[in-house]
Amino acid sequence: MIGRALIAEFEKLLGRDNVFADEADRHTYSYDAAVLDPVLPALVVRPTSSEGLGRSVSLCGENALPVTVRGAGTNLSGGTIPAPGGVVIVTNGLNRILEINEADLYAVVEPGVVTAKFAAAVESRGLFYPPDPGSQAVSTLGGNVAENAGGLRGLKYGVTRDYVLGLSFFDANGEIVKTGARTVKCVAGYNLAGLMVGSEGTLGVFERIILKLIPIPAARKAMLAVFDDIGKACEAVSGIIADKIVPATLELMDNFTIRAVEDYGHAGLPVEAAALLLIEVDGHSAQVEEDASRVEAVCRGLGAMSVRVARTAVERDKVWEARRAALSALAKLKPTVILEDATVPRSKIPAMMNSLKAIASLYRLTIGTFGHAGDGNLHPTILTDRRDRAEWSRVEAAIDAIFDEALKLGGTLSGEHGIGLAKSRFLEKETSRATILYSRRIKTALDPKNILNPGKIIGE
Repeated sequence: MIGRALIAEFEKLLGRDNVFADEADRHTYSYDAAVLDPVLPALVVRPTSSEGLGRSVSLCGENALPVTVRGAGTNLSGGTIPAPGGVVIVTNGLNRILEINEADLYAVVEPGVVTAKFAAAVESRGLFYPPDPGSQAVSTLGGNVAENAGGLRGLKYGVTRDYVLGLSFFDANGEIVKTGARTVKCVAGYNLAGLMVGSEGTLGVFERIILKLIPIPAARKAMLAVFDDIGKACEAVSGIIADKIVPATLELMDNFTIRAVEDYGHAGLPVEAAALLLIEVDGHSAQVEEDASRVEAVCRGLGAMSVRVARTAVERDKVWEARRAALSALAKLKPTVILEDATVPRSKIPAMMNSLKAIASLYRLTIGTFGHAGDGNLHPTILTDRRDRAEWSRVEAAIDAIFDEALKLGGTLSGEHGIGLAKSRFLEKETSRATILYSRRIKTALDPKNILNPGKIIGE
């Protein structure tokens, strides 16, 4: 319980309109996009300045109050579910793009900037910020950095960590820490930015982020390859990469997902297809034409029934609108949707797809699968109703089986969704006991009171 005197201090610091103590307001921040039980925070605060953010962290530290930082709450692993009795610091009031430097190809942003708005602002200058998580229309850059978010373009362009040049953040005492620079090269001190990316708010609270930009591709071409067997589609993924082609995006959808998306958005997808590959190549115009021709030849050679090439920007946008609608389409089918994040080496995608089919059959569950096949990042999506206790028990066993299979194939628990609360108990399986203890020693040294997003990633 937080006393009235401390609430008044927050109100004096941030303004009464930016401090939320009523239960109804606090409930809004008690959960995220993960299917986990909500936890009601004791208080929610919304700083609108760097000074307010730092002092808020400091006040929480002085009073030993757990702090969970939240952007838009799109987290899929429970990373923004607050600790009991804790404070949620909402960053959507820190939403300024401070600089877009066209000469040196970087931008400086506050953590609450919405990803898609930033990408659009950059593109209006003829530049490109490639990371594009599925939640980009609402997710914030601070959350992207905290989770090391990926997206559809990860195959060619990498993920968020590949674009973080530097950071400033508040430590557990509310003191400002700076790391990295606006330069392409920087080896001044420890690589604290590398430590902070993907740390899920457990080691510091972002104040500013310096992001690398690149020139926008001169040309793009999108294609949709139709297969009558999902195994052939998986082989085509490997075949494209083996032919030394690196598409900007290389996405897979199974038949169940295709049908759900078509019912949802009427995008003109071929519902009879066992699988689709959605592919985009980009770069200089001549290279794009050559790569598109080679991709089409590989797909046809490995059994594609047809390959549709988008002829206009409108057709191209329809392809990617269909892919981005996958989760929304599946979510309409059942009350509870669990979007998993099993990631395996690309060559193991056929084996993983076979395992997902077997797991769905064994546990009598509906699982639709789509994802970033080009980098091995699959999203098996379980459709269920959490209120059905018998089925929910089978769901939990199936999730364990999915993780076990991904690890057996040399993969990872999470390609882009983070560990949070949902996967923390599995992390030792992927790493080692010594890894967990080493990580906890780092956490204890940097956050001795354990106030920064306690319990996430490495447990208590």
